[in-house]
Amino acid sequence: MYRHFFKRFFDFWIALVALICLSPILLVVTIWLHFANKGAGAFFLQERPGLHGKVFKIIKYKTMTDERGADGELLPDAERLTRVGRFVRSTSIDELPQLINVLKGDMSLIGPRPLLVKYLPLYSAEQARRHDVRPGISGWAQCHGRNAISWGEKFALDVWYVDNLSLKIDLQVIFITIKKVLCRADISQAGKATMEEFNGVN
Repeated sequence: MYRHFFKRFFDFWIALVALICLSPILLVVTIWLHFANKGAGAFFLQERPGLHGKVFKIIKYKTMTDERGADGELLPDAERLTRVGRFVRSTSIDELPQLINVLKGDMSLIGPRPLLVKYLPLYSAEQARRHDVRPGISGWAQCHGRNAISWGEKFALDVWYVDNLSLKIDLQVIFITIKKVLCRADISQAGKATMEEFNGVN
């Protein structure tokens, strides 16, 4: 009953109330990033696979500039990540616009994180089961290592969540997520500004 009805009900109303309450903060962050990103904008939309692999556009705060090198290619992530962007990312504020995705039904508050579309053909049948539920702003894997664990570990945790989804688990994820955000834990892999790309190897 929770999986098929109440989860979506709670997602919608919690996301709506959160957006209303956080709107002053979101406005300030939007203006702040607009200037910090040197004209690159405060938001970016990117296609991600959701429930059953259906592609949708995720909304996030943009934490990097669009600066390019002499060869015309984008500079490495670590060089484009601004001070403001680093703060927004370390506090997980960059994830807040995804509350709009939750309202639309693209995402849930809790579920496996939506990854890149290009990873879809690289998943094993077991790993692909992470798409049997809506992706989430936070999830079981985020509570057990976030970006500091391997892809194999992350996918195993995602599938575990799919098999054990319940109100109790979701409340547990919310509690641990708040704790990790306050401690700014497991934001990235050691020595990297972002998570290393998945290449199909566990």
